[in-house]
Amino acid sequence: MSDAVCRDYAEITGVRACDPQAIDRAWQARTTRPTVRGNGRLMIVAADHPARGALAVGDRPTAMNSRTDLLDRLRAALADPGVDGVLATADILDDLLLLGALEDKVVFSSMNRGGLAGACFELDDRMTAATAAATAAARMNGGKMLCRIGIDDPGTVSTMETCARAIDELAAHGLIAMVEPFWSTRVNGKVRNDLSPDAVIKSIHIAQGLGSTSAYTWLKLPVVDEMDRVMEATTLPTLLLGGDPADAEEAFASWEKALALPAVRGLVVGRSLLYPADDDVSAAVATAVSMVRSGTGAAAGRG
Repeated sequence: MSDAVCRDYAEITGVRACDPQAIDRAWQARTTRPTVRGNGRLMIVAADHPARGALAVGDRPTAMNSRTDLLDRLRAALADPGVDGVLATADILDDLLLLGALEDKVVFSSMNRGGLAGACFELDDRMTAATAAATAAARMNGGKMLCRIGIDDPGTVSTMETCARAIDELAAHGLIAMVEPFWSTRVNGKVRNDLSPDAVIKSIHIAQGLGSTSAYTWLKLPVVDEMDRVMEATTLPTLLLGGDPADAEEAFASWEKALALPAVRGLVVGRSLLYPADDDVSAAVATAVSMVRSGTGAAAGRG
Protein backbone atom coordinates (compact mmCIF):
# COMPACT_ATOMS: atom_id res chain seq x y z
CA MET A 1 0.00 0.00 0.00
CA SER A 2 1.33 3.45 -0.85
CA ASP A 3 1.22 6.36 1.57
CA ALA A 4 0.32 9.93 0.77
CA VAL A 5 3.25 11.65 -0.89
CA CYS A 6 1.97 15.10 0.08
CA ARG A 7 0.35 16.42 3.25
CA ASP A 8 -1.06 19.61 1.77
CA TYR A 9 -1.55 21.47 -1.50
CA ALA A 10 1.69 23.43 -1.23
CA GLU A 11 3.60 20.15 -1.14
CA ILE A 12 1.82 19.02 -4.31
CA THR A 13 3.17 22.04 -6.16
CA GLY A 14 6.61 21.32 -4.76
CA VAL A 15 6.56 17.71 -5.93
CA ARG A 16 5.34 18.73 -9.37
CA ALA A 17 8.19 21.25 -9.66
CA CYS A 18 11.05 19.24 -8.18
CA ASP A 19 10.17 15.56 -8.49
CA PRO A 20 7.49 14.98 -11.17
CA GLN A 21 8.56 11.32 -11.43
CA ALA A 22 6.97 10.88 -8.00
CA ILE A 23 3.57 10.89 -9.68
CA ASP A 24 4.37 7.82 -11.77
CA ARG A 25 5.93 6.08 -8.77
CA ALA A 26 2.78 6.75 -6.75
CA TRP A 27 0.56 5.31 -9.49
CA GLN A 28 2.65 2.14 -9.54
CA ALA A 29 2.63 1.84 -5.75
CA ARG A 30 -1.10 2.49 -5.35
CA THR A 31 -3.30 -0.31 -4.03
CA THR A 32 -5.78 -1.06 -6.82
CA ARG A 33 -9.08 -2.93 -6.78
CA PRO A 34 -11.30 -4.63 -9.35
CA THR A 35 -14.13 -2.56 -10.76
CA VAL A 36 -16.85 -4.92 -9.59
CA ARG A 37 -16.84 -6.70 -6.28
CA GLY A 38 -19.33 -7.54 -3.54
CA ASN A 39 -22.87 -7.04 -4.83
CA GLY A 40 -21.60 -5.53 -8.08
CA ARG A 41 -22.96 -2.04 -7.52
CA LEU A 42 -20.85 1.11 -7.89
CA MET A 43 -20.85 4.60 -6.43
CA ILE A 44 -18.46 6.81 -8.42
CA VAL A 45 -17.83 10.53 -7.91
CA ALA A 46 -17.25 12.54 -11.11
CA ALA A 47 -15.01 15.59 -11.43
CA ASP A 48 -14.13 16.10 -15.07
CA HIS A 49 -16.22 19.20 -15.85
CA PRO A 50 -13.49 21.81 -15.28
CA ALA A 51 -11.37 20.53 -18.17
CA ARG A 52 -14.24 21.43 -20.52
CA GLY A 53 -14.47 24.92 -19.09
CA ALA A 54 -17.76 24.03 -17.35
CA LEU A 55 -17.28 25.61 -13.92
CA ALA A 56 -20.86 26.49 -12.99
CA VAL A 57 -23.10 24.61 -10.58
CA GLY A 58 -26.72 25.69 -10.53
CA ASP A 59 -26.88 29.43 -10.02
CA ARG A 60 -23.20 29.61 -9.01
CA PRO A 61 -21.28 30.44 -12.21
CA THR A 62 -17.83 30.16 -10.60
CA ALA A 63 -18.49 27.31 -8.18
CA MET A 64 -15.65 25.15 -9.46
CA ASN A 65 -13.08 27.93 -9.91
CA SER A 66 -11.00 26.88 -6.90
CA ARG A 67 -9.04 23.67 -7.41
CA THR A 68 -8.22 23.30 -3.72
CA ASP A 69 -11.88 23.69 -2.76
CA LEU A 70 -12.82 21.02 -5.32
CA LEU A 71 -10.13 18.72 -3.95
CA ASP A 72 -11.41 19.26 -0.41
CA ARG A 73 -14.88 18.23 -1.56
CA LEU A 74 -13.57 15.20 -3.45
CA ARG A 75 -11.56 14.05 -0.45
CA ALA A 76 -14.65 14.33 1.74
CA ALA A 77 -16.61 12.23 -0.74
CA LEU A 78 -13.89 9.60 -1.16
CA ALA A 79 -13.55 9.30 2.62
CA ASP A 80 -16.99 7.66 2.72
CA PRO A 81 -16.30 3.90 2.61
CA GLY A 82 -19.37 3.46 0.42
CA VAL A 83 -17.82 5.49 -2.39
CA ASP A 84 -16.06 3.09 -4.74
CA GLY A 85 -14.00 5.60 -6.67
CA VAL A 86 -13.67 8.61 -8.91
CA LEU A 87 -13.85 9.73 -12.54
CA ALA A 88 -11.67 12.70 -13.47
CA THR A 89 -9.00 14.13 -15.74
CA ALA A 90 -5.31 13.47 -15.11
CA ASP A 91 -4.64 16.75 -13.31
CA ILE A 92 -7.26 16.03 -10.65
CA LEU A 93 -6.42 12.34 -10.39
CA ASP A 94 -2.72 13.11 -9.91
CA ASP A 95 -3.55 15.56 -7.09
CA LEU A 96 -5.79 13.02 -5.36
CA LEU A 97 -3.12 10.36 -5.81
CA LEU A 98 -0.42 12.49 -4.19
CA LEU A 99 -2.77 13.12 -1.28
CA GLY A 100 -3.31 9.38 -0.78
CA ALA A 101 -7.02 9.56 -1.59
CA LEU A 102 -7.07 6.85 -4.29
CA GLU A 103 -5.99 3.83 -2.24
CA ASP A 104 -8.18 0.81 -3.00
CA LYS A 105 -10.45 2.94 -5.19
CA VAL A 106 -11.90 2.42 -8.66
CA VAL A 107 -10.41 5.03 -10.99
CA PHE A 108 -11.75 6.07 -14.40
CA SER A 109 -9.86 8.53 -16.58
CA SER A 110 -11.77 11.13 -18.59
CA MET A 111 -10.68 11.02 -22.22
CA ASN A 112 -12.36 13.60 -24.46
CA ARG A 113 -12.54 17.17 -23.18
CA GLY A 114 -11.97 18.92 -26.50
CA GLY A 115 -15.61 19.99 -26.88
CA LEU A 116 -15.28 23.09 -24.75
CA ALA A 117 -18.52 24.37 -23.26
CA GLY A 118 -20.04 27.02 -25.52
CA ALA A 119 -17.49 26.64 -28.32
CA CYS A 120 -18.50 26.64 -31.98
CA PHE A 121 -16.67 23.28 -32.17
CA GLU A 122 -18.31 21.86 -29.03
CA LEU A 123 -19.65 18.76 -30.78
CA ASP A 124 -16.25 17.97 -32.30
CA ASP A 125 -15.28 16.44 -28.97
CA ARG A 126 -11.85 15.02 -29.66
CA MET A 127 -9.66 13.05 -27.25
CA THR A 128 -7.57 15.73 -25.57
CA ALA A 129 -7.19 14.22 -22.10
CA ALA A 130 -6.25 10.66 -21.11
CA THR A 131 -5.26 7.95 -23.57
CA ALA A 132 -6.01 4.26 -23.25
CA ALA A 133 -2.29 3.52 -22.99
CA ALA A 134 -1.79 5.98 -20.12
CA THR A 135 -4.93 4.69 -18.39
CA ALA A 136 -3.56 1.16 -18.56
CA ALA A 137 -0.05 2.19 -17.50
CA ALA A 138 -1.46 3.81 -14.35
CA ARG A 139 -3.45 0.62 -13.63
CA MET A 140 -6.80 2.38 -13.70
CA ASN A 141 -10.10 0.57 -14.26
CA GLY A 142 -11.14 2.25 -17.49
CA GLY A 143 -11.80 5.42 -19.40
CA LYS A 144 -14.90 7.53 -19.91
CA MET A 145 -15.89 9.37 -23.07
CA LEU A 146 -18.69 11.81 -23.88
CA CYS A 147 -20.44 11.12 -27.18
CA ARG A 148 -22.89 13.88 -28.06
CA ILE A 149 -24.64 13.19 -31.36
CA GLY A 150 -25.82 16.22 -33.32
CA ILE A 151 -26.96 15.34 -36.81
CA ASP A 152 -26.83 18.99 -37.87
CA ASP A 153 -23.18 19.38 -36.81
CA PRO A 154 -20.38 17.77 -38.88
CA GLY A 155 -18.15 17.64 -35.80
CA THR A 156 -20.21 14.69 -34.56
CA VAL A 157 -18.61 12.21 -36.93
CA SER A 158 -15.15 13.10 -35.58
CA THR A 159 -16.39 12.51 -32.06
CA MET A 160 -17.91 9.16 -33.00
CA GLU A 161 -14.75 8.05 -34.78
CA THR A 162 -12.48 8.95 -31.89
CA CYS A 163 -14.83 7.29 -29.39
CA ALA A 164 -14.87 4.09 -31.45
CA ARG A 165 -11.08 4.08 -31.57
CA ALA A 166 -10.85 4.66 -27.80
CA ILE A 167 -13.27 1.80 -27.13
CA ASP A 168 -11.07 -0.56 -29.13
CA GLU A 169 -7.88 0.68 -27.48
CA LEU A 170 -9.32 0.29 -23.97
CA ALA A 171 -10.63 -3.18 -24.82
CA ALA A 172 -7.17 -4.21 -26.02
CA HIS A 173 -5.97 -3.51 -22.47
CA GLY A 174 -8.99 -5.25 -20.91
CA LEU A 175 -10.30 -1.94 -19.56
CA ILE A 176 -13.85 -0.60 -19.36
CA ALA A 177 -14.97 2.00 -21.89
CA MET A 178 -17.64 4.10 -20.19
CA VAL A 179 -19.60 5.83 -22.96
CA GLU A 180 -21.90 8.77 -22.17
CA PRO A 181 -24.20 9.39 -25.16
CA PHE A 182 -26.59 12.27 -25.77
CA TRP A 183 -28.80 13.23 -28.69
CA SER A 184 -27.89 16.90 -29.03
CA THR A 185 -29.06 19.95 -30.97
CA ARG A 186 -28.18 23.63 -31.08
CA VAL A 187 -30.77 26.08 -29.74
CA ASN A 188 -29.90 29.71 -30.39
CA GLY A 189 -26.34 28.62 -30.97
CA LYS A 190 -26.02 26.65 -27.72
CA VAL A 191 -25.77 22.86 -27.49
CA ARG A 192 -28.73 21.32 -25.71
CA ASN A 193 -29.20 17.63 -24.93
CA ASP A 194 -32.59 16.12 -25.77
CA LEU A 195 -33.63 14.20 -22.65
CA SER A 196 -36.87 12.81 -24.02
CA PRO A 197 -37.05 9.01 -23.65
CA ASP A 198 -36.98 8.32 -27.40
CA ALA A 199 -33.98 10.61 -27.92
CA VAL A 200 -32.06 8.86 -25.15
CA ILE A 201 -32.98 5.48 -26.62
CA LYS A 202 -31.70 6.56 -30.04
CA SER A 203 -28.42 7.75 -28.52
CA ILE A 204 -28.01 4.43 -26.71
CA HIS A 205 -28.33 2.42 -29.91
CA ILE A 206 -25.76 4.56 -31.70
CA ALA A 207 -23.29 4.55 -28.80
CA GLN A 208 -23.41 0.83 -28.11
CA GLY A 209 -22.62 0.11 -31.77
CA LEU A 210 -19.31 1.99 -31.63
CA GLY A 211 -16.08 0.02 -31.83
CA SER A 212 -15.27 -3.48 -32.99
CA THR A 213 -16.17 -5.06 -29.64
CA SER A 214 -18.69 -4.28 -26.93
CA ALA A 215 -17.15 -6.70 -24.44
CA TYR A 216 -15.82 -3.93 -22.22
CA THR A 217 -18.36 -1.18 -22.98
CA TRP A 218 -20.50 0.31 -20.24
CA LEU A 219 -22.98 3.18 -20.56
CA LYS A 220 -23.36 6.34 -18.49
CA LEU A 221 -26.91 7.62 -18.90
CA PRO A 222 -29.11 10.44 -17.59
CA VAL A 223 -32.18 9.65 -15.53
CA VAL A 224 -35.18 10.62 -17.64
CA ASP A 225 -38.87 9.84 -17.86
CA GLU A 226 -39.85 6.23 -18.62
CA MET A 227 -36.47 4.83 -17.54
CA ASP A 228 -37.87 1.30 -17.59
CA ARG A 229 -38.54 1.68 -21.32
CA VAL A 230 -35.23 3.46 -21.91
CA MET A 231 -33.26 0.65 -20.29
CA GLU A 232 -34.93 -1.91 -22.56
CA ALA A 233 -32.66 -0.47 -25.29
CA THR A 234 -29.51 -2.10 -23.93
CA THR A 235 -27.95 -5.09 -22.23
CA LEU A 236 -24.79 -3.14 -21.37
CA PRO A 237 -24.00 -2.41 -17.71
CA THR A 238 -25.18 1.12 -17.01
CA LEU A 239 -24.30 3.79 -14.47
CA LEU A 240 -26.58 6.77 -13.95
CA LEU A 241 -25.28 10.33 -14.11
CA GLY A 242 -26.41 13.03 -11.75
CA GLY A 243 -26.16 16.17 -13.85
CA ASP A 244 -26.84 19.55 -12.28
CA PRO A 245 -30.40 19.24 -10.97
CA ALA A 246 -32.39 22.24 -9.80
CA ASP A 247 -34.20 20.18 -7.16
CA ALA A 248 -31.95 17.85 -5.14
CA GLU A 249 -34.82 15.97 -3.50
CA GLU A 250 -36.43 15.30 -6.85
CA ALA A 251 -33.10 14.10 -8.24
CA PHE A 252 -32.53 11.71 -5.35
CA ALA A 253 -36.02 10.27 -5.79
CA SER A 254 -35.49 9.70 -9.52
CA TRP A 255 -32.11 8.01 -8.89
CA GLU A 256 -33.60 5.71 -6.28
CA LYS A 257 -36.35 4.56 -8.64
CA ALA A 258 -33.97 4.00 -11.58
CA LEU A 259 -31.46 2.09 -9.44
CA ALA A 260 -34.02 -0.70 -9.14
CA LEU A 261 -33.78 -1.49 -12.86
CA PRO A 262 -31.82 -4.68 -13.68
CA ALA A 263 -29.16 -3.23 -16.00
CA VAL A 264 -28.40 -0.28 -13.72
CA ARG A 265 -25.24 -0.90 -11.71
CA GLY A 266 -24.93 2.34 -9.78
CA LEU A 267 -24.25 6.08 -9.95
CA VAL A 268 -21.61 8.39 -11.41
CA VAL A 269 -22.42 11.74 -9.82
CA GLY A 270 -20.43 14.95 -9.58
CA ARG A 271 -21.79 18.45 -9.08
CA SER A 272 -25.00 17.55 -7.27
CA LEU A 273 -23.02 15.70 -4.57
CA LEU A 274 -19.88 17.83 -4.48
CA TYR A 275 -21.75 21.15 -4.44
CA PRO A 276 -25.07 20.56 -2.66
CA ALA A 277 -27.14 23.59 -1.78
CA ASP A 278 -26.18 23.35 1.91
CA ASP A 279 -22.52 22.52 1.08
CA ASP A 280 -22.72 19.39 3.26
CA VAL A 281 -20.83 17.08 0.92
CA SER A 282 -20.62 14.18 3.37
CA ALA A 283 -24.38 14.14 3.96
CA ALA A 284 -25.21 14.29 0.25
CA VAL A 285 -22.75 11.50 -0.51
CA ALA A 286 -24.09 9.35 2.34
CA THR A 287 -27.62 9.65 0.92
CA ALA A 288 -26.47 8.57 -2.54
CA VAL A 289 -24.41 5.70 -1.12
CA SER A 290 -27.41 4.46 0.82
CA MET A 291 -29.51 4.35 -2.36
CA VAL A 292 -26.83 2.49 -4.32
CA ARG A 293 -26.26 -0.09 -1.62
CA SER A 294 -29.97 -0.73 -1.04
CA GLY A 295 -30.90 -0.93 -4.74
CA THR A 296 -33.18 -3.78 -5.71
CA GLY A 297 -31.95 -4.37 -9.24
CA ALA A 298 -30.51 -7.65 -10.48
CA ALA A 299 -27.00 -6.70 -9.39
CA ALA A 300 -28.07 -6.28 -5.79
CA GLY A 301 -28.71 -9.96 -5.36
CA ARG A 302 -25.32 -11.12 -6.54
CA GLY A 303 -22.54 -11.62 -4.05
